[in-house]
Amino acid sequence: IMDGQPPLRSKMNTMHDVLERKGYEVYATNQGASVDEAVVEMCRARVGALLVRDDAGRPTGIISERDLLIRVLLSHRDPATTIVAQVMTHRLVSVDMDRTIAGAMAVMTRERCRHLPVVVDDEIVGIVSIGDLALAISENQEFELRTLHEYVEGQYPG
Repeated sequence: IMDGQPPLRSKMNTMHDVLERKGYEVYATNQGASVDEAVVEMCRARVGALLVRDDAGRPTGIISERDLLIRVLLSHRDPATTIVAQVMTHRLVSVDMDRTIAGAMAVMTRERCRHLPVVVDDEIVGIVSIGDLALAISENQEFELRTLHEYVEGQYPG
């Protein structure tokens, strides 16, 4: 540790790097669950979206905070009697594990979504949020600045 700073970590470039740091947990709900049940799970897991699965466990969509605001609250639906399948986003946009952070941000911008499942061999292995990617970009910038600073001061181990 130099100057009270933690040791440098390597730069994050891909979804693999982001998931290694954040974790691979995929929080999900069943498409037949009530919106109330989904909200309880989102709050318990402290996430902004849940993968939605059918009874066989296959992904059928995603339900996000935005879906809840637009399709439940603004539509004056009762969360206790509305089921997830009625209000979820059915089109599931995903990225591969080797997608770059910039590439994933471009997908989010183009598709106007804030959560992306990450897939390997057609299996969802994690979900990244816009916040996860913003944090990775910020950490990458800090890494580059610290590396340049150490190089200028002659501390770079190269």
